[in-house]
Amino acid sequence: MNARTLSPFDRLLAGCERALEAIAGSPQAHRPSPAADIPETDMDDAERRHAAGLMRINHTGEVCAQALYFGQAALARSADNRRHLLHAAAEETDHLAWCAARLQELDSRPSLLNPLWYVGSYAIGAAAALAGDPLSLGFVVETERQVEAHLAEHLEKLPAQDERSRAVLAQMQTDEIRHAQAARERGGIELPFPLPKLMHFSSMVMKLVAYRV
Repeated sequence: MNARTLSPFDRLLAGCERALEAIAGSPQAHRPSPAADIPETDMDDAERRHAAGLMRINHTGEVCAQALYFGQAALARSADNRRHLLHAAAEETDHLAWCAARLQELDSRPSLLNPLWYVGSYAIGAAAALAGDPLSLGFVVETERQVEAHLAEHLEKLPAQDERSRAVLAQMQTDEIRHAQAARERGGIELPFPLPKLMHFSSMVMKLVAYRV
C-alpha cells in the first residue's frame, strides 16, 4: 500500500491538532515520569506555590519547545532534518506531560498565556527554518543551552524536600543537553550577535510572567 502524500491542508490540520494538544490537551508521555517512584513530601503553602511557579515556567518552556520544533520542521530544507526535529519534539512531549502532571499534584495550573507563547514560538521556529538548516539547527543548540542553564537554576531554587519536581527537572536537563549535542553534530552553527542576547531576554520575560500567570 502506498503511503498517502499529505496535502497542505492536511499538514495545516495536523499542525492545529499539535497546537491544541500542547496548549489545552493532556499530552501522553512515551516514557514514565522520573518522579514515578519518589514519594510525595509535605510542603507548606508558600513552598508549594513556589514549586508550582517554577514548574509552570518549565511547562510553558515545553509548550514553547513544541512550537519551536514544529515551526522549524514545517519549513526544514531537508527531510532528514525534519525527521530529526520531529523526533526531538516527541521527547519534548514527555517533558510537557511530566510538567503538567506535576502541576496537578501541586494543585496548580499551566500558564494562562500558553496560546500566546505557542504562536510566538512557532513563528520564531519557522523564521529560523527559512534561514536554512545550519542556522535552524544552531537555533536548537542555543535554545537548549539556555534551557539547560535555567533548569540548573530551578534545581537550586526548588524547595529542598521537593524531590519529585527535582527528578523531573534533572531528566529534562539531561535530555536538553543531548538535544543540543545532536543538533551541533548535524551542522548547527553559532548564532550571530545579537540573537543569543535577544533569546535570553525573551526567555527572562516569559519566566517572570509564567511564574505568576
